[in-house]
Amino acid sequence: MKLHISKPVSNLIKESIKITGSKSESNRSLLLKALYSSINISNISNSDDAIVMEKGLQITTGEVDIHHAGTAMRFLTSYFATQEGKEITLTGSQRMTERPIKVLVEALQSLGADISYVKNEGYPPIHIKGKKITKNKVSLPADISSQYISSLLLTAPSLENGIELELVGKITSVPYIKMTLALLSQIGVESSFVGNTITVSSKKEVATTNLVVESDWSSASYYYGLIALSDVGSQITLSAYKENSLQGDSVLAKIYTDFGVQTTFKENQIVLEKIQKEQLPKVIIDLANAPDIAQTIAVTCFGLGVACHLTGLHTLKIKETDRLEALHTELSKLGANITVTNEALSLEPSENIIPDVAIDTYNDHRMAMAFGPLALKTSLFINDAGVVSKSYPDYWEDFKRLGIVIKEA
Repeated sequence: MKLHISKPVSNLIKESIKITGSKSESNRSLLLKALYSSINISNISNSDDAIVMEKGLQITTGEVDIHHAGTAMRFLTSYFATQEGKEITLTGSQRMTERPIKVLVEALQSLGADISYVKNEGYPPIHIKGKKITKNKVSLPADISSQYISSLLLTAPSLENGIELELVGKITSVPYIKMTLALLSQIGVESSFVGNTITVSSKKEVATTNLVVESDWSSASYYYGLIALSDVGSQITLSAYKENSLQGDSVLAKIYTDFGVQTTFKENQIVLEKIQKEQLPKVIIDLANAPDIAQTIAVTCFGLGVACHLTGLHTLKIKETDRLEALHTELSKLGANITVTNEALSLEPSENIIPDVAIDTYNDHRMAMAFGPLALKTSLFINDAGVVSKSYPDYWEDFKRLGIVIKEA
């Protein structure tokens, strides 16, 4: 599906939007529920990723195809490796077969797991024979995707001796690790995170627990981008959110004050408002703990004509696409002066935006959604716009409610 998106009648926006549960929290909660049937989940994400995760957890033998869902690939690898008697082949899309899994597989093998590669060493698909795991000491590089780390931590309480995980080097995406540990705490699992060592205790049974998934802060990022690019006085109310969020992307509330966006917490909602603010000459942000919002911020800066230097982005190279190179290509089409390295992005101020450019999305939901707010500045095409279903199926319909003109091309 190719969409043409363009400016609303007015850039003064007033609207309320309800966003479904966080994909990150939903997938963690689903895995815990598979381990402990006494857990109930509410406000679960309606994303493709959560759907394939839930379906995958129900399979006991044969093939499990998780399509583009990287989180499901990492989480299900540990889950099936520790489920005695289950035997599956875990596979996904063409891009998924290019995304490395070796670090996690080797960690699980060191614990005694039976995992082998079906085609290329270090990459999916992988064949897993579930075994009883009794070893509990394992190490991982600390600067890799936090999903490898969370994958081990989530399955840890179901193991006979829990897990003692040593993280080697500088730790990245700490908020996602803390989210995992906080969810374990909610179901009564004891853990500690001291220095570079994380310990999770074994727990055979869990009392009846209702996990309420907070709405997705990554999805909220696109509304922050919209408000930043809108007229002063614009206001969007989003639900359901909480001030003491487990999600690392909640740092949006602080970051977007630089773009004149004020966040007010009201009960289970956040109100985003564009206020008059002196424009910064350059924005410098380390996003090592929240890399998923880098695309949104880069597009916001481009739309505002603001220079930026974003660092801590090394994990973006192994996402649904190489997001740094994708941003370089697509923003350049629009007239941006942008440079990228293996872990950073720099953007110079641009006064002119080339209209009606076709943005390629690379099977990456965040590439499609990050460019949506730019409709307040220019008209553009979004190729393969339906890719948003991976995390936010209602994205385009919700944008229509804001007055943005969206038509199939």
